[in-house]
Amino acid sequence: MTSHMPHDLAGEHLIDAARAALVKAGEQWTDMRADVYDALTERATPASAYDIAEGVGTRRGKRVAANTVYRILDLFVRVNLARRVESANAYVANPHPGCRHDCIFLICDVCGQATHIDDDRMTGALRDAARHAGFADVRPVVEIRGTCSRCGPAE
Repeated sequence: MTSHMPHDLAGEHLIDAARAALVKAGEQWTDMRADVYDALTERATPASAYDIAEGVGTRRGKRVAANTVYRILDLFVRVNLARRVESANAYVANPHPGCRHDCIFLICDVCGQATHIDDDRMTGALRDAARHAGFADVRPVVEIRGTCSRCGPAE
């Protein structure tokens, strides 16, 4: 299997890379966007916009509307700072924002952890099949559900 597992960034290195990617995309790194990104990176499992709005609201000492968070998360997905876990309507920070690959999520049904792997061969085949069927601007979404090694034995 041809896989790509780039070095994951964390902490200030991740925030610096995210800020740089957002600015490079012609967007501003505002205080609200920084707070949303911080709340997203602090989560161990995929977070909904409501979860993030609650965390940012607590941090700011005032209510933050989920629709504001949704707009910011949509921007983050567009510029590759975050990934959307479609089946859970939730988001995770992309630990390597400068790297453009389709994502394959491995989602644990027990603990909710979403691990992502990049396999260009697999997602390339999906893109090719979709284009052959007449689709343009293809964005493969692959999610595999099961049990992670921490929650149970592999079968």
